[in-house]
Amino acid sequence: MREIFDFLVDTRILEYATDPRFVFAAAALFLVSLFMKWRVVALSLFAAGALVAVARYSQLIEGKAALGQNMLVFVIGTLLVAVVLIYFLFIRGD
Repeated sequence: MREIFDFLVDTRILEYATDPRFVFAAAALFLVSLFMKWRVVALSLFAAGALVAVARYSQLIEGKAALGQNMLVFVIGTLLVAVVLIYFLFIRGD
């Protein structure tokens, strides 16, 4: 588990994902996917954005998510994102 967090911190994925140009492009693509009713694209963008938000909230980028409350926030947030995705992909019908 520690190797996964070290990889995410070392590759600086969160820095690239929070770049304003990238956020604007992702938001524009998300809006287009909503208007065109591309459900898989919209849910993929939602999942990526939600996981970035959970990682930033749990202070993963500072490397403080070794154990304890920050790890618990990260795990619970990721599980909630997974539950929302399962609901919209498999349970909710159009």
